[in-house]
Amino acid sequence: MHNKVRTVGIIGKFADAEISGTIYKLSAFLLTKNLRVLLHEHAASVMPGHGLETADHKKIGEICDLCIIVGGDGTMLNAARALFSYGIPLVGINRGRLGFLADISPDTVIERVNDILQGGYIVEERFLLHAAIERGGEYISESNAFNDVVVAKWNMARMIEFETYINDQFVNSQRSDGLILSTPTGSTAYALSGGGPIMHPTINAIVLVPICPHTLSNRPIVVSGDSHIDIVVTDCNYDHAQVTCDGQINFSLFTGDRIHVRKLEKPIRLIHPADHDHFEILREKLRWGTKLD
Repeated sequence: MHNKVRTVGIIGKFADAEISGTIYKLSAFLLTKNLRVLLHEHAASVMPGHGLETADHKKIGEICDLCIIVGGDGTMLNAARALFSYGIPLVGINRGRLGFLADISPDTVIERVNDILQGGYIVEERFLLHAAIERGGEYISESNAFNDVVVAKWNMARMIEFETYINDQFVNSQRSDGLILSTPTGSTAYALSGGGPIMHPTINAIVLVPICPHTLSNRPIVVSGDSHIDIVVTDCNYDHAQVTCDGQINFSLFTGDRIHVRKLEKPIRLIHPADHDHFEILREKLRWGTKLD
């Protein structure tokens, strides 16, 4: 993060007026610090009379030294995909449910943000995945994912069939409900529900988690984050399978489609309070047992 923060962007949960109280309090504090504050246009639309300068993702990315996200992990995922290319660091204020990414409580937002502005923070770099769909030798769609890229059936009860290749080497073919390709960040999301391992967010790895595989010996595997992964759909009907990025971007698949998944070289920088403890978050969110005396 820049040595001196001059301009701060604020992004709120889409079309959610309930986060307005936190944004009013946060923006008022930032203005007392003589900072320029840009409020994302979606949050501004549900906050009449806010009196702040509004902006889209592009303007926030180009101008701001820091962006504060008020919402849940879904809001953080969306902001990360929109802003990663600008290199702007992100801070998350949790107004959602779990809060693995947005880890600052709204009750302590002023204290925590003040500490961050004074240099009391740690920086954590995490990577995103890029997914591109190839059909008939042409790329027809592409998107990024902070949590996961999921190839899965939908709209029917029938399984889909596909082949997996890693660095052009054939891994396996399977019949299942689909496959989750997850970053370490996403390992506590859908991949965890599918039986995948929890990965520390700073490691360079991708986990492949089958969804309800027909063969019970098919288990999750962890590969290098620098791997080139290709999924080839060998049997599905149109509107029977789709690829999803972060559960927010969907695209229907045909038989023969090839999904290319790669790590993006430019990482996202997350800003945490200086006393941030990843394992404490796991204990709290996953209700793990505490240390025994």
